[in-house]
Amino acid sequence: MSSIKNLPTGTWAVDASHTEVGFVARHLMVTKVRGSFPEVSGTVTVAEDVTASTVDVTVGMASVDTRSADRDAHLRSADFFDVENYPTMRFVSTSFDGEELSGELTIKDVTKPVTFEVDFNGVQADPWGNTKAGFEAETEINRKDWGLAWNAAIEGGGVLVSEKIKIVLDVQLLKQA
Repeated sequence: MSSIKNLPTGTWAVDASHTEVGFVARHLMVTKVRGSFPEVSGTVTVAEDVTASTVDVTVGMASVDTRSADRDAHLRSADFFDVENYPTMRFVSTSFDGEELSGELTIKDVTKPVTFEVDFNGVQADPWGNTKAGFEAETEINRKDWGLAWNAAIEGGGVLVSEKIKIVLDVQLLKQA
């Protein structure tokens, strides 16, 4: 891992084609279902003191992709994301200590604090002269805290979908001129 202190100051845009906003949920309490949201945009403003940097990211909820059309349609419905009424999810940072990024996550007009564990993967120039930076981050939330409460009991005990959801980010940023 590179030192976060090597990250150039200024404004960076989320490079959506090289970024994954993913999630992992338990299904039937025995396996994991993974999904992602390909529609993501946002900016990171890196300050001289990297701990004063800010993040503002928006995710298009209708872009959810779990590799199952039926499941994706259910996730878009009022049972879960209700994308017709709440088309986006947003994260706005409140603090960064170099390893933990805290902020406010808004889903379905419910805003709650979350903290991501962050790994900085470095800065690199691409073959076209652009400066890119890479990060990985992870947190775990309880989906019920955001009103995502739908579930079904299963015959052998337990529920169809776990309450705890892991959010996994693999982010590439593009330095703005």
